[in-house]
This record gives sequence, structure tokens and C-alpha cells, in this order.
Amino acid sequence: MVEPGAGQKPNGRLTRQQKGRIGEDEACRWLEEHDYCIVQRNWRCRSGEVDIIASREELLIFVEVRSRSSYSRFGTPQESVDQRKMQQVRSTAAIYMQMNGEHARQIRFDVIAVMINHTGEISSVNHVENAF
Repeated sequence: MVEPGAGQKPNGRLTRQQKGRIGEDEACRWLEEHDYCIVQRNWRCRSGEVDIIASREELLIFVEVRSRSSYSRFGTPQESVDQRKMQQVRSTAAIYMQMNGEHARQIRFDVIAVMINHTGEISSVNHVENAF
């Protein structure tokens, strides 16, 4: 939960950045609880950013985290990962693989959808393996 007033909007709601940070922290916690090792967070290069790079056994997993506080007109968090975002994550993953000598490693692209209430408490986590 976020401390009151810590960058919140005047109406007491969380900012987009706060929701994103809470969602990424929760996604990392969830992955670690399910025997994944966090390799990198917020890895950036010229083509974009990957929220989480994790490993499990011999697999390298690139994770896009989506956080929402309601389903509203935008749909579920995982539905917000469009073709453009998928391509950006794939391109960024390819650069990561090249820069880190991971050419032969098997990879997977996952999405973790985190629902957060208006006070910053987690209401659900949905891990979609092989999302794209």
C-alpha cells in the first residue's frame, strides 16, 4: 500500500506511475513465490523497455506488467497489450539476448496483469504464460 499523500492525486487516487510501480513490485513478488528468478527489472535500450526479465530452469522470460485499478472502458490489463507493444517487447528482447550472449537460450513472453484498488492494495494477479 502507498503512504497517504505520497505523490497521490488531489482526490486521493494513485498516479499512473504509482500503479505501475506497485504492479511491478507485486509481479516480482509473485514470480519469486513461484520459483522464478528475477534477472533484471526495467531493462532499457534504444528500442524500448522490458518490465521484468526472469528465468526459470533453462528458460528466459520477458514479462510485460500491466496494472489497472478498474476494468472500465479500457478492458482488462492483459487486453491492453497491443500488437505494437508486443513488437516493441520482442525487439527489445532480441537486443537483450544479443548484448548478453544469450543466443541459444529458449525464451518466452508473458504478461502479468495486476488489479489494484484505489488505496494501492492488490486485488488480483493474473500470470499469462506464452501471452505472445
